[in-house]
Amino acid sequence: MAEQPKDEYPMIHLTGTDADLPGWFTNDYRKYKNLRPMAGGGNGQLFACYDSNLGRRVCIKRLAPESAENKRERRRLLREARVTAQMSHPNTVPVYELGKDDTGAIYFAMKKIEGRDLFRILSLIAQQDPDAVREFSLDRLLGIMVQAANALAYAHAHGVIHRDIKPENIMVGMFGEVMLMDWGVAKVWGLPDEGADEDTPKDTGENLEERLTSPGQRPGTPLYMSPEQVNGSKNIDERTDIFSMGVVLYEILALREPFRGRTIDETFQNILYAQAEPPSKVAQGRKVPKRLDEICMKAVEKKPADRYQSMQAMINAVRDFRAGALEGEE
Repeated sequence: MAEQPKDEYPMIHLTGTDADLPGWFTNDYRKYKNLRPMAGGGNGQLFACYDSNLGRRVCIKRLAPESAENKRERRRLLREARVTAQMSHPNTVPVYELGKDDTGAIYFAMKKIEGRDLFRILSLIAQQDPDAVREFSLDRLLGIMVQAANALAYAHAHGVIHRDIKPENIMVGMFGEVMLMDWGVAKVWGLPDEGADEDTPKDTGENLEERLTSPGQRPGTPLYMSPEQVNGSKNIDERTDIFSMGVVLYEILALREPFRGRTIDETFQNILYAQAEPPSKVAQGRKVPKRLDEICMKAVEKKPADRYQSMQAMINAVRDFRAGALEGEE
């Protein structure tokens, strides 16, 4: 891995930890200094900045100006902030604050993760980048997947379905930490008097195509959707995340997605009806153990009842494979 600039890891000094609070001390948005735009964020805007109160770099997410008055986007941002904050898990990003900036726009501040997302890592491996190939063995990639899956298992136990699992939303930090990102379209179970989830994506027709090709979306993100998402079913449970994680596992093994079509329509038809070949049959120059084929293909079964019935069951299957591999089993 190329050496990171030194300012990525600023040293901690007594002058920054022991100084008394200055006379101009503020606890509002003005404490954030030197905002710099970051890539990603979907319909929101991401900024790296400096929290002058605590002397640390943080990440701020807020709505783009054109979405500031959009009730649906405001609800999504609030949901993302609160869901992420309430899921106190090692593989979710710590949220520090929810508030309004000087213009009244909603924002939330969270830990800034230095690193790369899994999509970037897999792209480098596919390009035979020697550093990426050396750094990210199959076993390490499986470990990254398991850590993201741990966050999902935790979320499912708390009644939250992510609904947007894809490599871009799995961040790998510079020191080995793995974070499952972007809970903006998560499904949260309502109490009996709260009614239906109004933010259930309508995943068919023109609305879906517009959503998937909007700024910030990679062409091809429909590839990770489950058949029930494509059908627009409202009866979505944790098994839809299991399907999507199965597609991520397939991509880890084969360096290609199982259901890619030439158009979104063709991709949807493949997700609904096409039987993907096992990763070992399409992986070029990569040996895929039979057991990983089996785990992957079970996770991407068309019918939810035929998949793993819990994220933990899929995690256990991958862990058992890794333990067997260490012991020299075939």
